Amino acid sequence: MKRLILLRHAKTETDNKGGDHARVLTERGRSDAALIGRCLEESGYHVDLVLCSTSARTRQTWDIVAPLLSGKPRIEFLDPLYLAPVKRIVSIVDGVPDATGTVVVIGHNPGMEEAAALLARKPETSEERANLKNMREKFSTGAFAVLDFDTDHWKEAAPHLGAVTAFVRPKFLRAE
Repeated sequence: MKRLILLRHAKTETDNKGGDHARVLTERGRSDAALIGRCLEESGYHVDLVLCSTSARTRQTWDIVAPLLSGKPRIEFLDPLYLAPVKRIVSIVDGVPDATGTVVVIGHNPGMEEAAALLARKPETSEERANLKNMREKFSTGAFAVLDFDTDHWKEAAPHLGAVTAFVRPKFLRAE
C-alpha cells in the first residue's frame, strides 16, 4: 500500500512586501499547523518523505509540523511545487521511489484540492463518502487529505484509485 497525504499550507498573511513567495503564516496559521501536526501524529501516520514547496508559508507549516511527528522523514524542498498545477503534483508523486511508503506533499491551492479530487476513487464506504464530501466542500488552509492506494508502486497511484481515508480541516480540531 502507498499512502499520500496532501497538505495545504496553513493560514497566511494576505500581502508581503517580498511578494507572494515570501508570505508567512499568521498567528492562527501557526496554531493550526500545530493542530495538524498533532493530528497526524495521533492518527499514527508514519511519514517517510515530505515534498514541500519552497514558499515561506509551506516551509513554516512544515517547521511547525515536523517536531510533532515521532519519526524523522526525509524532506525535499521543491521549486516545482510552488503554486503547482495538478498535473505537476501527480507527476512529482509518480517519481517517488517505491521503497517509500507514506509521502506528504505540502503545497498550495488550487493544486492540492484538484490533486486530491483527481486521485480520489468513487467512495466505497460511508466514511469515504463523508471524507470526500467534506473535501469537496472546502479544502481550507491547513487542511489535509489522506489517500491510500492498493499498490506497491507510486506510478500506479493513479487518478480515481485512491481511497480518501481521512480529510481534516483545522476547524475540525479547534475547540471553539
